[in-house]
Amino acid sequence: MIAARTTAILSALPEEQAGLIAQLEQVDVVQRAGRQFWRGRLQGHAVVLGLSRIGKVAAATTTTALIEGLGATQLLFTGVAGGVGPGVRVGDVVVGSGYVQHDMDASPLFPRYEIPLYGRTVFPGDEALTAHLLQAATAVAAHPVAGWSPAVHHGLIASGDQFVNGLVHSENIVAGLQALGHMPLAVEMEGAAVAQVCADYGIPFAAVRTISDRADATAHVDFTQFVTEVASVYAQRIVAQFFKTL
Repeated sequence: MIAARTTAILSALPEEQAGLIAQLEQVDVVQRAGRQFWRGRLQGHAVVLGLSRIGKVAAATTTTALIEGLGATQLLFTGVAGGVGPGVRVGDVVVGSGYVQHDMDASPLFPRYEIPLYGRTVFPGDEALTAHLLQAATAVAAHPVAGWSPAVHHGLIASGDQFVNGLVHSENIVAGLQALGHMPLAVEMEGAAVAQVCADYGIPFAAVRTISDRADATAHVDFTQFVTEVASVYAQRIVAQFFKTL
């Protein structure tokens, strides 16, 4: 029987979700669409945990499997991203207000960045779910982890099938979006695809990303260490706090 409300929680990397899996109770491991999912209860709530894998197509497939096959009625995404907005620093947290594909360009048939046949460029996060997630992130950010004291930002997240790690590349993405009135705070590789699938199914979606780098060639932290010791800890704490606000 499908629970009245089942929250799916996605991350792209195993390190981003290991702590959540460890906290899961009444665990049932299931296979769907060539993927492994962990179904159970977290703080008394019915949840399904899964890895989106990397990139928009993989994330869309995973999201569809969660909705069609595992009864997800709302979806959260936690993970890391590159910061591109002014004042968005490594270690900060970004809660998405909307999601855009920075590599979508079907011009001249459609305006640049617009999703063909949808008549829209940005898929907004669910207002109520995002408000809960923003409240949870703000509460968690008041308590530093491993010496990091994050600021919490709320704004546009841009997704694309590109790993953005060069300053010129990053600046070009931001400039192109800003020229059409879109002001991204972070870049990653899955969120906009998940948002589009959730919109198709009428499923509430919200996402939170911890900034691991500034999407340029400079690496100030060890990525794996940062994900394990900082980003995954924030994900666990934010999800725990999120469920308290429901």
